[in-house]
Amino acid sequence: MTAATMTHDEAHHGPPKGIRRWLFSTNHKDIGTMYLVFALIMLFLGGLSAMAIRAELFMPGIQLLEPDLYNNIVTNHAYIMIFGAVMPAAAGLANWMIPLMIGAPDMALPRMNNLSFWILPAAAVMLVLSFIVPFFPEGGSQINTGWTIYPPLSVKVGPAMDFLIFALHLLGISSVLASINIIVTILNMRAPGMTLFRMPMFCWTWLVTAFLLILVVPVLAGGITMLLFDRHFGTSFFDAAGGGDPVLFQHLFWFFGHPEVYILLLPSIGVLAQVIPTFARKPLFGYKSLVGAMLIVATLGMVVWAHHQYTIGMSMGAVNYFMIGTILISIPVGLMVFNFIATMWRGSMTFETPMLFAVAILVMFTFGGLTGVMLAVIPADIQYHDSMFVVAHFHYVLLPGAVFGLFAGVFYWLPKWTGHMYDEKLAKLFFWINVIGFNITFFPQHFLGLAGMPRRIVDYNMAFTEFNMISSIGALIFGLSHLLFLYIIVKTIRGGKKAEARAWEGAEGLEWEVPSPPPFHTWETAPVVR
Repeated sequence: MTAATMTHDEAHHGPPKGIRRWLFSTNHKDIGTMYLVFALIMLFLGGLSAMAIRAELFMPGIQLLEPDLYNNIVTNHAYIMIFGAVMPAAAGLANWMIPLMIGAPDMALPRMNNLSFWILPAAAVMLVLSFIVPFFPEGGSQINTGWTIYPPLSVKVGPAMDFLIFALHLLGISSVLASINIIVTILNMRAPGMTLFRMPMFCWTWLVTAFLLILVVPVLAGGITMLLFDRHFGTSFFDAAGGGDPVLFQHLFWFFGHPEVYILLLPSIGVLAQVIPTFARKPLFGYKSLVGAMLIVATLGMVVWAHHQYTIGMSMGAVNYFMIGTILISIPVGLMVFNFIATMWRGSMTFETPMLFAVAILVMFTFGGLTGVMLAVIPADIQYHDSMFVVAHFHYVLLPGAVFGLFAGVFYWLPKWTGHMYDEKLAKLFFWINVIGFNITFFPQHFLGLAGMPRRIVDYNMAFTEFNMISSIGALIFGLSHLLFLYIIVKTIRGGKKAEARAWEGAEGLEWEVPSPPPFHTWETAPVVR
């Protein structure tokens, strides 16, 4: 906490203790920790919903969940995982590490930092209420729209949809506030001599992510506000009977929804850029090319949204534009992947848990990218659209690309955060169970989709039974593996081997040195950050 952010009471009586420490904290480390704890709670909540989905799909027929309840769980699973687990976890890493990496005493706007976190629990309560409200008398129908909440169906849903809309507004406000804070911190508070092209890649990925969030979240806010007006104030933005256009909502939603994928991915790319050079014991290959690739991905990602809408009847010119733009994104993404492979090439690699996750990300994310190219091509996508193949594709992109990157970051920085080394054997066991469970869950879904099984369907043809059984068993393994993750975290916080000043030095008996920065005249004046 800086002197500027201390109140009169704090200056005289010291920083707040107990619950006040967390409620009123302006310390970036405390706020980062709260983000991470919140994300962990939501990860388990979202994971429970996913396991309920897979339990229902274990056999054909309706076993556990009525169709509307099933669709409600599908909707909530997506929102909880994206807005409740992945984005807050990435924000937690940003809060903890960015000031330390750039030599800043704290985030630039500490009080706003506190506000941007505490909006999240309020949004989470509304998100959970959107699920629960339909069970009350007069609660109306459940949110059976899927996470895309397309009208006209979302106009007809009961009050639960209003809770969801307000939850999304709050989540968006929290994201925008956090993004402003990160941009101001990175641009204004770097140590003397640390130019933009000398700061760690993790800071670059967050700078790009924060700009993306500020550009696209207001578009979602506009779309759901128009939806709210259609629901309650007699407007017809999306009602064809009143002269509106339901496809307009799809454009507004996906103008946010597609860049959101890169918002989830880029922080984990930043983690990889820290982890891989450490365990390859080589500097990052092609620093500037990686920055350039990120900027191109962010730019192209904002102008190809309608590849999610190939089946709505766009003109051939528009469809061709979106197809070509989508395929072009594979070039900078490929450049990122080859950058990391080149960093590892002929390095003195060791495979501690963060590096295992990094290698797994490169393999599985690349596979997800290849199925993405399949979906980018119009004739193919018209066949695959809204099938289980799409579910498999985006889980192969988002789980390795976002969640596994966060796992790598947590294990990489846990010694720094807690002062203790985690149990390496248990962490490696978690990695293997997690990755094997993930692949057993989602790989068969490619075949289900190609064979014609639609997504968001509670019942299915008996021909799809075997692959669904395999997928559901994999989901059980994958879901339960996170209990081991929780145990490792708690065990590390409570004690264990003391972390040394350079936790990864001499790993597996190898001594190494971080390549020193290039000499320049102002470096000597920079404060030393440990």
